[in-house]
Amino acid sequence: MRTSRILGTLLALAALLLAVDVIPHARAPERAVAVTFDDLPATPTGVVANDVASLQELTRKLLSAVRKHSVPAVGFVNEGKLFVDGQGPGDVHDRIGLLRMWLDAGVELGNHTYSHRDLNTMPLDQFQADVLRGETVTRELLKGRAQRLRYFRHPFLHVGSELQVRRAFEAFLSSHGYTVAPVTVDSDEFVYAIAYAAALRRGNTAHAVRVADDYLRYMEQVFTFFEDVSRRVTGREIPQVLLLHANALNADRFDALAEALKKRGYRFVSVAQALEDPAYRLRDEFVGAPGNSWFSHWEITAGRPPVPTPKPAEWITPD
Repeated sequence: MRTSRILGTLLALAALLLAVDVIPHARAPERAVAVTFDDLPATPTGVVANDVASLQELTRKLLSAVRKHSVPAVGFVNEGKLFVDGQGPGDVHDRIGLLRMWLDAGVELGNHTYSHRDLNTMPLDQFQADVLRGETVTRELLKGRAQRLRYFRHPFLHVGSELQVRRAFEAFLSSHGYTVAPVTVDSDEFVYAIAYAAALRRGNTAHAVRVADDYLRYMEQVFTFFEDVSRRVTGREIPQVLLLHANALNADRFDALAEALKKRGYRFVSVAQALEDPAYRLRDEFVGAPGNSWFSHWEITAGRPPVPTPKPAEWITPD
């Protein structure tokens, strides 16, 4: 009888401690990520073939995975990729149809300039003209769906070689209704994409699979790195903004990547939701190169060493 009373008392005490959260227990961090895709309708070096039929299949596969995971993504368009030398108006119409596929999937479109030039090396007035040239088709497509063009992504993530140029361009963007879409999770994903597409073009499926498998390992490494950077720079894990590209690698492996991110505790949010975090209003006076994560912007502005981009496996080389 005495033993039963003692046991009952211990159980009651344990329940009380758990109820008031005295007993510590591990909690997974609440994580969020906004997914963005650059170089729409597709990156030529990252595709097996650049004809419309091939790009339609690639786009269907990629968007199927985006829809499956309910990802509120933004795709950044280079309108120059809609016009291929030697092709006529019918080809242009069909390539514009690729952008309609993104909109049909619920993906927002943004401006990535017309010709993917470099603000660090191009005169400001010419670069601004390239921005305006790069919105003609996209703005009309969005207008037809009662949407507006609101995000801009710098090619190469280069924001200008001098602070005066950067600020002048930011004022230009603001006057045209644009918000800069930053990037916190930067990677060499494009290196994997080039190697993957090259292997498929050669018919070397085994090597392509090896590249794709290591891509997933690498992206786990990238997220581990930037989670740590976020805690160090801001004291917590902020909503991340991930840069990917429209390519064959992501068409085949974004589903697996999204699953891996969910296992890490991430929920998918829009760019607008991510930018509500006050971290994105930290002082930022970064200029020059290399262009990479906004964590690097903030660290350099604060007088600390830059944040590097994690490197892929040594055997992953663009062919």
